[in-house]
Amino acid sequence: MTYKQRNLAMMGYRSVGKSSLSIQFVEGQFVDSYDPTIENNYEIRLVDTAGQDEYSIFPAQYSMDFHGYVLVYSITSQRSFEVIKIIYEKLLDMMGKAYVPVVLVGNKTDLHQERAVPMEEGRKLADSWKAQFLETSAKQNESVNDVFSLLIAQIERDNGNTSEKSSCTIS
Repeated sequence: MTYKQRNLAMMGYRSVGKSSLSIQFVEGQFVDSYDPTIENNYEIRLVDTAGQDEYSIFPAQYSMDFHGYVLVYSITSQRSFEVIKIIYEKLLDMMGKAYVPVVLVGNKTDLHQERAVPMEEGRKLADSWKAQFLETSAKQNESVNDVFSLLIAQIERDNGNTSEKSSCTIS
């Protein structure tokens, strides 16, 4: 069996749970303490980037050699939702494309009582990008694996690999 390597970047405003999603996906655990990320690499090859804001300058490597992007905001932060729109536009500008494979993720559903971004806003934004959309809880391991499965499936569809028997095995 031949495996394809897919390079994915996880991006978003600070403290939205990018590292928590990465660690939950890779190691199956949630880390309660917050230690700001510089950058971590995992195999699929998942790059967990440092938090971005509207003034961030993306290294050129963020637009090269990546097959898709996980763009994360916190459902408890309208600011993180606004910043994710800017990050997406910067990605398109930097790549010189009108479309890139993206899964938009509203994280921290376990904090639903603090919700600042309605689910429908996230869904509408993802639809406008022709992107997949999910809400997750890294803490409760809700829909974490789905984020990566959806993105890999989207990348494969975009590459013309639409075999009905195809499956996604992430190791």
